[in-house]
Order: sequence, then C-alpha cells, then structure tokens
Amino acid sequence: MIYQFCAHTDPGLVRENNEDSVTFDASSGLAVLADGMGGYNAGEVASAMATTFIRSELGRWLAEAGHQTSARDLRRAMEICADNANRAIFNAANASPQYAGMGTTLVVAVFQQDRLMLGHIGDSRCYRLRDGLLTRMTRDHSLLQEQLDAGLITPDEAADSLHKNLITRALGVEDSVLLEVNEHRIAPGDLYLLCSDGLSDMIDEETMASLLCAQTDLPHLATRLIETANANGGRDNISVLLAQRSDSSIKRGLLSRMLGK
Repeated sequence: MIYQFCAHTDPGLVRENNEDSVTFDASSGLAVLADGMGGYNAGEVASAMATTFIRSELGRWLAEAGHQTSARDLRRAMEICADNANRAIFNAANASPQYAGMGTTLVVAVFQQDRLMLGHIGDSRCYRLRDGLLTRMTRDHSLLQEQLDAGLITPDEAADSLHKNLITRALGVEDSVLLEVNEHRIAPGDLYLLCSDGLSDMIDEETMASLLCAQTDLPHLATRLIETANANGGRDNISVLLAQRSDSSIKRGLLSRMLGK
C-alpha cells in the first residue's frame, strides 16, 4: 500500500446527530468526505448516500482501470460518479417529503502514485502540509468566498461573518451540479487533510498547521484535531480524513534515487 489513510468523525458538542459522512478505500487510493444538510435526519441521509455511492462506483472503476489511467479519464470518471450521486440524492429528496431539500457538500480525492486528482462541491475542504507549510487545496463554493473574491469584505471581516455557512453549490439540491476537479503533484512526505467545516470553522489555519506538524501517527493526529475543535466550541459535526504516503514508499523512493534507478 502506497498511502496510509485514517478517518474520524464526531458529532461535536452542540448537535445531537451527525450529518457528516466519511469513507476511504485504501486499495484504490480513494477518499470521500461529505457534510449533509436538510430537515430532520435528511442531511445524514444525503451525506451517507454520497459517500456510499461514490466509494462503490468510483472505487469499482478505479479497480478496473488500474493506476495507469490518464488524467482525462480519471477526471471524467469522477465527474460522472458525482453527477450520478447528485441525481440519486435529488430524486430521493423529491420522492419523499421528509427528505425535501436535502443535500450535501463533497470532497473526493484519488491518490495515485505521485498524482492527486481532487474534486469538491461546497465548503468542505482539503489541505496539504508540505515541508511544514499548510496550503488550502480547495476554494469554498460559498457566499462568503464570493464576497472575499470580489473584495467586498476583508479576511478579518469574513472570520466574523454571519454568512459563513451559506454555500452556493451542493450535491443533490438541483438536478445537476458541477464538480470542480483539479490535478496536483504529490511529493514524498506530503500530508493531506480532508475536513468538514466543523473543523475549519473551529480551528484557524495556524493552529491546524501546528497540529499537523506533530510527529505522530495518523489516528492520534485525527483525534487531536477533533479534540481541539471541540475545545474551541464544537459547534458543528467534525470530520477529518488524513492521507499520507507510507514511510516504506518514501524510503524506497529515496533508495532508488541514491542508486540512480
């Protein structure tokens, strides 16, 4: 296995139910996180549908395609799976009054050798820690982000905005939705964090970077992130999914370079 994965989710300190859903398939390098929304229990239905569907369908495609698939084919497969999941959630919402208006954010990441194909919808995020520097890999599909991009508010004003959680794009709310997909190169030692806004709203990026820089195993690191978010208020469900190149793969890569292979 080239990549190590770890996923933890927690309801937080305020909400009774957990509308987040997170899953991964280490054999295919697939990681999926969703943060649901809607009426009573509908949000957790939407997020569970999203993660279950995409892990099943995209995981099957990845197993058949192998690791040599082209970036174009992988991107298209991710878009098709997201579109099919969107229609499934949208149809379920329209077929049952108790699920009316449900939807979910989505982050889907495929780790293949030195390539990350990253797709997202909404304001759940992916961060990368590389050589001690934390970088946000996704841009929120939210009203707040649009205001920031337009220069209508400052980052300091955004931190206290009342519109922090108003998203402009979600899976399952309309009959079609665009998955934003970008390709990134992976370096040895990179650590990736997928998270719901229950984490990113409770921990600033400086604190997040400090926690991620700790030399510890992924399960302990995931626990520390959730504990810190709860210590800061835990106002929402908190989900984290960590992915990192395994030590064995890094050592093999260094040895190969030393031997000129």
